[in-house]
Amino acid sequence: MAERREFFAACPRHVPELLAGELRALGLDVTRTHPAGVSFEGSLEHGLKACLHSRTASRIVLSLVTGAAEDPEQFYALVHALPWEEHVDADGSIAVDVVGDAPGWVRHTTFAAQKAKDAIVDRFRARDGARPSVDLERPDLRVSVRFGRGAATLGIDLAGAPLHQRGYRQSALEAPLKENLAAALLLRCGWPEIAAAGGAFVDPMCGSGTLVIEAALIAARIAPGLLRRRFGFERWLQHDPATWTRLRDEALAARAMDALVPGRLRGSDRDQLAIRAAIANASRAGLADALVFERREVAQLPAAGEPTGLVLVNPPYGARIGDERELEPVYAELGRALLRHPGWESGVFTGNPRLGRALGLRAYRTHVFFNGPIESRLLRFKLEAGASAADRESRRATRLAAARARPGAAMFANRLQKNLKRLSAWAQREDVSCYRVYDADMPEYAFAIDLYGNCERHACVQEYAAPATVAEDAARARRDEAVSVLAEVLAVPTERLHLKTRRRQRAGAQYERSETEGVFHEVREGQYRFLVNFDAYLDTGLFLDHRLTRRRIGELAVGRRFLNLFAYTGAATVHAVGGRAVASTTVDMSRTYLDWAKRNLALNELAGPAHGFVQADCLDWLREDLQERRRPYGLIFLDPPTHSRSKRMSRDFDVQRDHVELLRLAARLLEPDGTLVFSNNFQRFRLDAGALPELEIRDITPDTIPADFARNPRIHHCFLISRRR
Repeated sequence: MAERREFFAACPRHVPELLAGELRALGLDVTRTHPAGVSFEGSLEHGLKACLHSRTASRIVLSLVTGAAEDPEQFYALVHALPWEEHVDADGSIAVDVVGDAPGWVRHTTFAAQKAKDAIVDRFRARDGARPSVDLERPDLRVSVRFGRGAATLGIDLAGAPLHQRGYRQSALEAPLKENLAAALLLRCGWPEIAAAGGAFVDPMCGSGTLVIEAALIAARIAPGLLRRRFGFERWLQHDPATWTRLRDEALAARAMDALVPGRLRGSDRDQLAIRAAIANASRAGLADALVFERREVAQLPAAGEPTGLVLVNPPYGARIGDERELEPVYAELGRALLRHPGWESGVFTGNPRLGRALGLRAYRTHVFFNGPIESRLLRFKLEAGASAADRESRRATRLAAARARPGAAMFANRLQKNLKRLSAWAQREDVSCYRVYDADMPEYAFAIDLYGNCERHACVQEYAAPATVAEDAARARRDEAVSVLAEVLAVPTERLHLKTRRRQRAGAQYERSETEGVFHEVREGQYRFLVNFDAYLDTGLFLDHRLTRRRIGELAVGRRFLNLFAYTGAATVHAVGGRAVASTTVDMSRTYLDWAKRNLALNELAGPAHGFVQADCLDWLREDLQERRRPYGLIFLDPPTHSRSKRMSRDFDVQRDHVELLRLAARLLEPDGTLVFSNNFQRFRLDAGALPELEIRDITPDTIPADFARNPRIHHCFLISRRR
């Protein structure tokens, strides 16, 4: 049986999910996804297969060893101990690449690369009296160093040059898309399925043709690695040429060139130089006879000749090409041109959300990617003939006007008005600016409505999805009746009404992104300020039912070291640090939420070196923490999800099943007189106190339910826990 190896496939941010799907489709064993890559295991053949077939990976690294690298000497020893003579000859050449979250002693990645190079050549000198040279462009062996959490992983970069360099693109215009990002956009738009169904492809601003060529490679099942002249592993001493030849032969035989019907994939551009570059690139890819490129203004884009297909375009967006004001009419014209393809899917990739709105179309899905350093969005549309944004808004207004005239709308408005009058008086007395005003008070109008006030008022309206026994038409009619009166009763402009549907969630989905990315708004809770996002996630970033719990944490934190586990956006950390905690550690698995937590702390001018952040699976971190015997904490807040099956976790989590182990691990980090605040939102939760005889447990749930959540006292459970003396 072939030796099982560990690999890391690097890719751009927000692409790992797509890359993991690719690798699984190749039969590879994906073990974990990371913010900028995917770990997988298998034989050396599997690593070569990933190099040959992956469309979205940047590099494929064969991991050799992971070890501590907390200072230069420890790092040098780690590198020096590896048998590099098994990988490269003494008269060969090497290069070292360094990536990741480097420890403090790494002043610059070049310093770490130099240290690694010294360790390698010193080993060769001591053994052979000779040493490999350094060749940064075409080394015989490219060494990868990846830092993270005080450790370094050393490996062999099997790709050599980045995998996005397919080899066909020598003619590139200003600001081209990298080939693997272009492939990621195509995969996210569902192009493989559209192509398999016989759909066509059009890029009306094709530039040097990257999207069209990548679309052709996908449609014809052409492995992108077939176009490359050289891979990094070809001069590696452990390379198996016979296996590589077999894999290439299999990939050549798997191509479906008959899928590339001439004219089925087309690109156009107003720039004749771009068209020439696209034709030259297609020729180098061996696709010149199958692809059509022509000079054409966007306004001249012809109507679709095929019933199904994909229009995907990467227009300029004012960051590196053109001026934003001049581009608005270009986007408006592009939006009109897209509508000439009814029944098609469409995607527009832009780094400027304001220009995206100039399209005049409403995206049904939005995905974030990074084009180099620029945060960009892929806006996806289902195209309807003649369906402009104005047309759709007019139809919606007519429907809501009819709903408003029905008796149900008046009944709902009366109940909401009564709640608002009572709760707004309470909120003013208690100085509460964000609160719940309605929570399915009338079961047939099943909404949770929260008001967020600061400089301007927003309303977050979450509809509880109707059960299967309720007809869709009836559910839609009640929804329209409620929506038709919300703006007037709540005194909130329609553009500040944020409507969502809250369904029974699969594990972890309460923390996932929604179909749009939205923007951040600042709100107040007592003396603190927080950033909330009404559109990007099902929850806004501030759990309003935990308002009293956070206040209690602030009171308990005085002079304590504070630990926030499953920290979400760090609201509890803000209260603890504002309550004069001497130090804090905020732990969450999501980099997005940790960044959000850092922004919340900075917004309140509370950030500082005593307040750290850790990206980790909390259970794994707790186990490691016990092994490392870190300093205990005087106050711990533990607010886990009900369920989680994130790919980044070592195993799935269930709060009812796993709370005993979780509490036991967390309690061991308490100071002798410390306090653990444990909360969760599982309505049927039962704490197994009998399994935790070493802990004093007090149920404080009634004291932590705010007045605006009194209708639903099971919204959460909360306990004060300490170690028995």
